[in-house]
Amino acid sequence: MGTTIRLTTSDGHTLSAYRAEPAGKPRGGLIVAMEIFGVNSHIRGVADGYAADGYQVIAPALFDRAEPGYDTGYSQEEIQRGVALIPKLDLDKAMLDLAAAMGNIASAGKVGIVGYCWGGTVAWKAAASLAGLACAVPYYGGGIPGLIGLQPKCPVMFQWGESDASIAMDKAKAVAAAHPAQTHHFYAAGHGFNCDQRASYHAASAQLARQRTLAFLRKHVD
Repeated sequence: MGTTIRLTTSDGHTLSAYRAEPAGKPRGGLIVAMEIFGVNSHIRGVADGYAADGYQVIAPALFDRAEPGYDTGYSQEEIQRGVALIPKLDLDKAMLDLAAAMGNIASAGKVGIVGYCWGGTVAWKAAASLAGLACAVPYYGGGIPGLIGLQPKCPVMFQWGESDASIAMDKAKAVAAAHPAQTHHFYAAGHGFNCDQRASYHAASAQLARQRTLAFLRKHVD
């Protein structure tokens, strides 16, 4: 189990973050960028899981700039609430939040980022924006095709669902074509396939993607 802490960004914003500790000396650090549901029980569980794998993990509450303490489930109403908050957020400001999170775990060594859903878009933006980031693993970020022109400063592994109703597959393939030096994986699954609290969860794809993510972290963060 982790603990909730407070971070202060370079522009004076304060936000909460969930920090999970490894059992021994950290292999490195990992930022977990949340879905549109906040740092909820699932994201905390993801953080705990990567901490069990040896990483110093932090999951910043990236919605705190729009609605502090946001934490929901996965009903259609809650999905719409999360979607409605996205226009109130600025990805450049989110980078300040990530920089504060990265600084908090910098003593662990190199730091990577993994992000899911909206957090996948955040992770892609971070790969091009966040100085010193070791690697990024965006899962099915709906905003990524709209940011296809970004140039990452670190290795990136993309995780896409082939039947994702939120991201047209031709657009995901266009991202892969535009960034052939990066790693792109496609799964026989839909949007949110990693989340075991959602109906879209696809166990086989989630397990394979996690294995690949861990191997990527071992290569670039450890």
